[in-house]
Amino acid sequence: MASNKNALIRYKTIDQCLRNTMRTWTLDNLIEACSDALYEYEGKDVYVSKRTIQLDIQHMRSDKLGYNAPIEVYQRKYYRYSEDDYSIKNIPVTDADVKVMNEAIEMLRQFKDFSLFKEMDGVLQRLEDSVYSSNKSNRAIIHLDKNEQLKGLEFIDPIYNAIQQKKVIKITYQSFKARDANIMVLHPQLLKEYNNRWFLLATHKNNYITLALDRVSNIAIEENIELNDLQIDGDIFYKDVVGATVTNSRPQRIQFWIEKRHAPYVITKPLHKSQRLIKRVEDGVIFNIFVKTNFELERLLLGYGDSIEILKPEKLRNQILHKLKNTINRYSNSENNEGD
Repeated sequence: MASNKNALIRYKTIDQCLRNTMRTWTLDNLIEACSDALYEYEGKDVYVSKRTIQLDIQHMRSDKLGYNAPIEVYQRKYYRYSEDDYSIKNIPVTDADVKVMNEAIEMLRQFKDFSLFKEMDGVLQRLEDSVYSSNKSNRAIIHLDKNEQLKGLEFIDPIYNAIQQKKVIKITYQSFKARDANIMVLHPQLLKEYNNRWFLLATHKNNYITLALDRVSNIAIEENIELNDLQIDGDIFYKDVVGATVTNSRPQRIQFWIEKRHAPYVITKPLHKSQRLIKRVEDGVIFNIFVKTNFELERLLLGYGDSIEILKPEKLRNQILHKLKNTINRYSNSENNEGD
């Protein structure tokens, strides 16, 4: 659960406590109440420190969150609202708030095809019922790329839940190369999205394995096996790759030339976060990236067609050259066949 969601649960819990004037509330009482609330939502003990609740009260008192909560201390140890009818739930919504919320609702609705967000539909409907908007019929002005024909999205939820609940899964999977489906017992670690396609990073027989969700046909929980949770940080694990495939090779410096007219696009949208501009030449710009070579990188480089040239390393340059020669041969054969 994200830390900002934990904070919202604590604010709501503190508000409920202070509205209950039938008892007194010390800092320890508020800590206990927030801990119980987080346990109810999270399903496990969440440590709440004295400093955390003190900061929460400070934030609720301030205008930072728009609450300006009239929280006071009396008898040097008890907390209460100085206004009997006050609640953070009663904060008025401004016209600017309404506009922002409606824009957020329209953007979130574009995720409706992802099963991970399927339960959001009811939430968004309740938001729309609660938020008055004279612009409700306006068209959406943010358009997100999505593939309505993409398979495997229904498996995002069970995999997400398995990872969160630390469960081992058994999946039925058939790669594009396999003639028959294969059943595997996996220890799921991360869900990865790349290029509008979803992947599962898992361990299988103590080895890393990356599987495309659109090749999965069934998932079941294995209750009798304990999950080997490797606590993988996705930012670190995928740091040196383009895409979802992490090879055992070492990252290497890849140098490439981009045609002058396409260079601004590569500058504003780097091929990888490690990208560096090395030199501007008369007909283009030379860049470096520091990554592991994989299938996704090759496809990305080939996508630039005749506007790119791989300069280093020699092995990757030759691989790209080989694929381009095959492409030329294929087009040449097609032209010859048409002539016949």
